[in-house]
Amino acid sequence: MPALPLIEWYGENARELPWRDPDFGAWGVLVSEFMLQQTPVTRVIPRLEEWLRRWPTATALADSSPADAVRQWANLGYPRRALWLHQAAVEIRDQHGGEVPTEVSALLALSGVGDYTARAVAVFAYGQRHPVVDTNTRRVLARAVGGRSQPGNASRRDLDDMASILPADDESAAIVNAAAMELGAVVCTARAPRCEVCPLADICAWRAAGYPDTGDDRRKQARYEGSDRQARGAVLKELRDAATHVVALEGVIADWPDAAQRHRAIDSLIADGLAEVFDGMLQLPR
Repeated sequence: MPALPLIEWYGENARELPWRDPDFGAWGVLVSEFMLQQTPVTRVIPRLEEWLRRWPTATALADSSPADAVRQWANLGYPRRALWLHQAAVEIRDQHGGEVPTEVSALLALSGVGDYTARAVAVFAYGQRHPVVDTNTRRVLARAVGGRSQPGNASRRDLDDMASILPADDESAAIVNAAAMELGAVVCTARAPRCEVCPLADICAWRAAGYPDTGDDRRKQARYEGSDRQARGAVLKELRDAATHVVALEGVIADWPDAAQRHRAIDSLIADGLAEVFDGMLQLPR
């Protein structure tokens, strides 16, 4: 898959997103990557701006409490990310002098940072040459290179495929990484790909094969409505909204229709460090 069409297309069509500003900084990129995990861009942008106004550096967040981070996370979902980001900020302050580390190995050592996030920060904040593969990139690779309608579950092959198309110079490689993600997000979409405007249409293996439906064997996310995740979210919302962020344990979502699920939600939040119990009260972590 040639890189030049992607680079040219990206230069003309890339959305203006905050983290693409060359002056955004490594801390902003790291925060954005935490927030973008399983959360749409449109929901992330306002929360990201609020977060960085309040905590413009890792040290600023590290000097606040975990409870402040959980409250500020609000309704972004998967709130353990807020705790991991806070702990990562503490590690950046204490182990790296307040500066987000540059090397993938050091980034991987931070709490909550996996292979994708480490590579994304190294590439998009520090301009290093690594393959960066998210869900959108994997779909582009599956179709253009593999001739499949949808990607399978993530594997090392995705990184190898992406690495094989990266230009030799760091700047162009970073653009190709970003362009593949952008293409998957706005053109090569899961349900309604716009092949007529795709810069890879002429070399796309899936298009050449006649757009076969090769199935989708990826793990499906459990339904949110009625789930334990919904109950957990309701508990956290009640704690965030309370004037003192402390609620009597017996009164937390007391009208929840499934008592067993309510107990599971509270117990799991305590186990995850997202809530604490003292003297019959439930509160956000201190």
